[in-house]
Amino acid sequence: MDIKKVVVIGSGTMGSGIAAHLCNANVPVTLLDLTTEISEKARDRIHKSRPPLLLDKTKIENIKVGNINDNFDVVKEADWVVEAVVERIDIKHNIYEKIFKNRKQGAIVSSNTSSIPIKVLSEKLTEEEKKDFCITHFFNPVRYMGLLEIVKNENNDLNKINSLKKFCEIELGKGAIVCNDTPGFLGNRIGVYAMQVAMTEAFRMKLSIEEADAVFGRPMGIPKTGVFGLYDLIGIDLMADVLKSFIKELSDNDEFQIVAKEIPLVKKLIDTGYTGRKGKGGFYRMNKSGNQKILEAINLETGEYTTSKKIDLGVETVDINNLINRKDKYGEYAWEVISKIIKYASSLVPGITDKFNDIDEAMRLGFNWAMGPFEMLKSIGVENFFSRIDNFENNKFLENLSKSKDENFYGERQLYTDIETLGKIRPTAIKVDKNNSAEIHRFKDFNIVEFTTKACALDYDSMDALKNATDKPLIVMNESMQFSAGVNLSYTMNFADKNDFKSIEKFIKYFQDTCKTLKYSKYPVVSAPSGLTLGGGFEVLVQSNFVASHTNIVVGLVETIVGLVPAGGGCKEMLWRWSQTEEAKSDPDYAPLKVFDIIGYAKTATSPVEAEPLKYLKPEDKIIMNRNSLFEEARKLIHQNNDFVPPEECKFNLSGKPLKEKMIKVLEKLYNEKIILDHGMHVGTELANVLSGGDTNLDKTLSEDDLYKLELDSFMRLIETKQTQDRIKHTLSTGKPLVN
Repeated sequence: MDIKKVVVIGSGTMGSGIAAHLCNANVPVTLLDLTTEISEKARDRIHKSRPPLLLDKTKIENIKVGNINDNFDVVKEADWVVEAVVERIDIKHNIYEKIFKNRKQGAIVSSNTSSIPIKVLSEKLTEEEKKDFCITHFFNPVRYMGLLEIVKNENNDLNKINSLKKFCEIELGKGAIVCNDTPGFLGNRIGVYAMQVAMTEAFRMKLSIEEADAVFGRPMGIPKTGVFGLYDLIGIDLMADVLKSFIKELSDNDEFQIVAKEIPLVKKLIDTGYTGRKGKGGFYRMNKSGNQKILEAINLETGEYTTSKKIDLGVETVDINNLINRKDKYGEYAWEVISKIIKYASSLVPGITDKFNDIDEAMRLGFNWAMGPFEMLKSIGVENFFSRIDNFENNKFLENLSKSKDENFYGERQLYTDIETLGKIRPTAIKVDKNNSAEIHRFKDFNIVEFTTKACALDYDSMDALKNATDKPLIVMNESMQFSAGVNLSYTMNFADKNDFKSIEKFIKYFQDTCKTLKYSKYPVVSAPSGLTLGGGFEVLVQSNFVASHTNIVVGLVETIVGLVPAGGGCKEMLWRWSQTEEAKSDPDYAPLKVFDIIGYAKTATSPVEAEPLKYLKPEDKIIMNRNSLFEEARKLIHQNNDFVPPEECKFNLSGKPLKEKMIKVLEKLYNEKIILDHGMHVGTELANVLSGGDTNLDKTLSEDDLYKLELDSFMRLIETKQTQDRIKHTLSTGKPLVN
């Protein structure tokens, strides 16, 4: 079954997101609402959205708009009709009646509901209509969240369901998991339960919300918002409605009922307008003291707000065993939460799915967890888990596992897809090496390097792994959310705080040497980025020989924001790429001035389509819609280049002083307009020194090593200044830039 035209009915957040993502896949879509004006406003929101819902703003041309009265005839041409209207049964039933009267024979009709069972949605449909009706539950924001739950029931034409799954996987790049018609389906059933357990245990154990969020966050492999921060982000009132839906749909003896009970403090927050970030605040709120904004956190016992305190658990990477074995309240809290999540998730097998792995994948794709409940159980160890767990009566999964004591119970990962993913092959690969920051795997005739630090930040160990892995063809990729957010600034500042600038210089030199090794390796090096690919992460990518990029990347050189210049070859490579343009052949200053603008403003691209005009990516670099396919495509690039020959070294002819003066004039204009301040002028001058070639002229040819030295010298002069150190410390503590 081919899907060539789609109609989305309902232009709210989800309808707009689905329509936008169909645009990204070049599928013509019509967005209908009560009035055309509403649909037009939705299209305008899509066009202006931040973060962008579109890979490229021109994709908006794929969306037509209309209303459900005058333009409903478009349904007759659609291969798939998606209903994304308000969560009211009567409205949905009326829409379905209209759709099925108008749809073409065999067209798929689906609802994007997150909570209403398919048996309720389809109760007024004929048996024939039920065959073509299902739920397609996308997660918000649709472009960025990998999970799509396709909910079926016994009436469905399974061939059609599988055909839809294949389309959504290949064309839309989704991790499409088919599941049964149960309340909350897979992701929300476990995800919301986990949130409620984390919250109720924090109340019971009298933890502060900062303490709970510090544990129920990165140390567990859960996004850093934690539970209370996530509540504020979603909306406390919306979460209350979600819980009411679960209470109504689930049986009285379901464990969910215990953690879903109304909490007086939560009710008070909603009643007083403290509904989260969209309201006056929530568990956290911003308050003003003079000209300063101060983040405050609520006391769960008194309901009073005080200045939020940062909790440092001393944990940088996910290590479930160390976390639950801590001899403090954080370890106790972690065990109580994790053990309850594992017990609840396992109690639902095979009810919501007979493939327990699918629950883990739903949590990865829909909630950005690093590991699902069954992977947590595997990490803890079966024997260890049962030595600590209390009653698990009527839990068939745990009863069977307690008898078998099978430490290898898990089996294969990612059963929902036939694509050969990194997650699937890793257990069969040979672990060649591992350090604190990266792992090297050998798979057949090539190596794979995965960064393992927080946000995959780079340090000496990361470089060690890359360098040591070039004895074979190499793929650099991660299963985590980011490719690499750049050099580990905390690592750098540890040396700066001790005035140990020689160690920083040694590290940057090693970084440069490693990147040069990648570029001129005897064997091909492929980078397969997804997520943040910034600063040093981009310098690894740009000095790889081939790139297979996921559509959801944020790529660029952003060092100037923290008062530095790119020093791992980023300036050099961008200069070289821009010097190959036709304009640069007639104007020797064209490329340096262009790169000065791009790096000076720390320009980033949020998709490969945006990255190409900046020359962050090349036209021949592969663009991959489905993140699961990154490994497969990277592997193809390795095999297609068996006769690989390293590139020739680059040579540069730069104008030197006259070119630097042009750049200084640009800086002076920005300074006079107060767009940059004193240190911004200093940083810009150092960048100008690198990109102009320093003490050179057009008759002198510079090597790559000459450019590396210019980068290093400017980097070192800047890192030694208090102003750059202030910028770095401010960014590390607040996540925001300091303008000084």
